[in-house]
Amino acid sequence: MRPAMRAFGVALASGTLLFSAGVASAQTTEVQAYQVPSIDWKPCAEDPTAECGSLRLPIDYKKPDGEKFDLAVARRKATDPAKRAGIMLINPGGPGGSGVSFAIGSKEYFSADVQARFDIIGWDPRGVARSQPVKCSLELLTRAPSSYPANQAEFDALAAYNRELKEDCRKRSGPISDHADTGATIQDMDAIRRSLGEQKMNYYGISYGTLMGQQYAERYGDKIRAMVIDSNMDHSLGTWGFAATEAQTAQSSFDEWVKWCDRTAACALHGKDVREFWHNLLAKADRGEVTDPFDPTRKAEARQIIGAAFGAFYGPDWKGLTDFLVELDSGKPAPTRAFAADQEVNAVFQAAFCSDWSLPVRSFAEYKALERMENTIAPDMRGGSLGHSAITGCVGLPEKVNNPQHRLDIDNAPKILMLNALYDPATAYSWAVNAHRQTKDTTVLLTYEGWGHGVYGRSDCTNGAVDTYLATLKTPKKGARCEAVEPPVSQTLGAGKSKLPAGPQPGIPGWIR
Repeated sequence: MRPAMRAFGVALASGTLLFSAGVASAQTTEVQAYQVPSIDWKPCAEDPTAECGSLRLPIDYKKPDGEKFDLAVARRKATDPAKRAGIMLINPGGPGGSGVSFAIGSKEYFSADVQARFDIIGWDPRGVARSQPVKCSLELLTRAPSSYPANQAEFDALAAYNRELKEDCRKRSGPISDHADTGATIQDMDAIRRSLGEQKMNYYGISYGTLMGQQYAERYGDKIRAMVIDSNMDHSLGTWGFAATEAQTAQSSFDEWVKWCDRTAACALHGKDVREFWHNLLAKADRGEVTDPFDPTRKAEARQIIGAAFGAFYGPDWKGLTDFLVELDSGKPAPTRAFAADQEVNAVFQAAFCSDWSLPVRSFAEYKALERMENTIAPDMRGGSLGHSAITGCVGLPEKVNNPQHRLDIDNAPKILMLNALYDPATAYSWAVNAHRQTKDTTVLLTYEGWGHGVYGRSDCTNGAVDTYLATLKTPKKGARCEAVEPPVSQTLGAGKSKLPAGPQPGIPGWIR
């Protein structure tokens, strides 16, 4: 699960918005009115030790008798029936990550104790993988314009492209592309619970899966036994706050890589000026002097190098990143065995993210001001990679969205365990702090003082806190922290198996594990 670098292309302001409680209650009524069928479980084709099935659900819960789709689900039953504490839904983030694949592989992710206590259930969210995927033209996706427009004409072209992509995906996919938001997804989650006849459920969500957990807790808090949300989204941010915090956390991850090289002899740049090397490499790329190590007929762009580094920060894979950059600078071809080869395109991102977030940028002048702010906050990363791509991916689309931002409001739920790393390149620590501040009576925040995206699996401290909570409902003390664990220096970027999260697909934004 190491960051993919096989192909290139990859709390400062808040802008909090308000939410109408009437929306939540109305949508809750809608899902409860729909009679949920049972799931016909069969051995999974990928691994017959797990069970797979599907659940037929409405595409639009406001029209429960309208068009349906099949929600794909997978299950691993509790390994010790005597200890069984119920079901635990899990989601790996994205938007666009496959929960079915996550559940099938969960025996490599969760501790033996967690596997003993819970039926672990994953699902492919609507529009993803096996759940009536949102399909878009590959040719159209590959000719996307720059997300860094240099003038008004390029800004207008970006807006027009986003609208063209939205229409293309709708034409190929049907109405599911208009109902891929988290507000609909949490109703699917409760439908899974109801279909299994469970009064309460447990939940583990990482990355974008934390948004699903947060909003499920808002609407169905009384249906929760325990919930762990790992590496948190902050759905209260407006355009400027979102961009600023994403730029800040990308820059902090870069700074931590530099510090690691300064203190670690195994770093290929140890004893050298890492920032000077980095900026010289980007300048060479700007001049067209860096060859793509996987395609000698092409030149690598600076933005592609930045995107590759950003993906490596998810691990973090500092040693592998540094080795890669040194080889890139020297012109040597990178060994293909060192990098992941997954080229799958997450075509649901626009349909999901741009229905969950209204982050309008209404003019080129406003865009340039936003870009200047990002560059000021993250000079080494030339702004925020992920946050910038997400915002510009919605430019030109309707500002009114299905699931608009709001302050998190959880009233009727048990204590929820939140986790976040201090130096997470994707979900800023300030996001977790702000989400916890909004729900301080119902959430407990455990801080991991280290690096990377995803906290569970980092150390005995982080694992113990999660496992103890899931087993006993005992949360860590207020303000609890787990010490950082130095990343291993012997690994090769993209090689081997790991419980730690992978970065986003090259060129595709996403808060995935």
